Amino acid sequence: MIKLFWHPRTRAARAAWMLEETGVPYQRVLVEIGDAEAERDPAFLAASPMGKVPALADGEVCLADSAAICMYLADRYPDARLAPSLDDPQRGMYLFWMVYSPGVIEPAMSEKFAGVTPNRYSSGWGDFDLMISTLEKGLAAGPWLLGERFSTADVMVASSVHFMAMFKLLPDSPVLESYVERALARPAWQAAMAGEEQP
Repeated sequence: MIKLFWHPRTRAARAAWMLEETGVPYQRVLVEIGDAEAERDPAFLAASPMGKVPALADGEVCLADSAAICMYLADRYPDARLAPSLDDPQRGMYLFWMVYSPGVIEPAMSEKFAGVTPNRYSSGWGDFDLMISTLEKGLAAGPWLLGERFSTADVMVASSVHFMAMFKLLPDSPVLESYVERALARPAWQAAMAGEEQP
């Protein structure tokens, strides 16, 4: 059975959500991330060289990072239809949105949260305002990033939009607010959150 190395209220929620979307059985393994002296499970360290959650062990496959885990699960379990096939014309935009959270949203959020003066032209992620406007444009055809098709990219991006809303960073945006409402109404998200407090 797949093991998800996890801690509540972290990016591991994305991986749990993704696992729920695939319908593949899995076991959560709690990692005490706040205790530097805690003994680390060797299987966890094999999957996560940096000792960060989430990490995943699926048979002989071990990997960490929520984006990597989500991409792996989408490709490993294609019956869930959470990623366009390699020859699908939507594959390119899917890959763009898959890395948008770690590559654009999170750096722009960090700058804004820390009060760093952004430089749109020298930062690969632009700045917070460009990140938001690009996301709003990407959802214009909606209801999902790939139009009518929900995908793993929505797991990544909607979880980030939800995070921005939680920390009062999300600007007034009916497009993004309705997007995250649709995402959080999905049964898989609800199931993932039901397990957040249970090791």
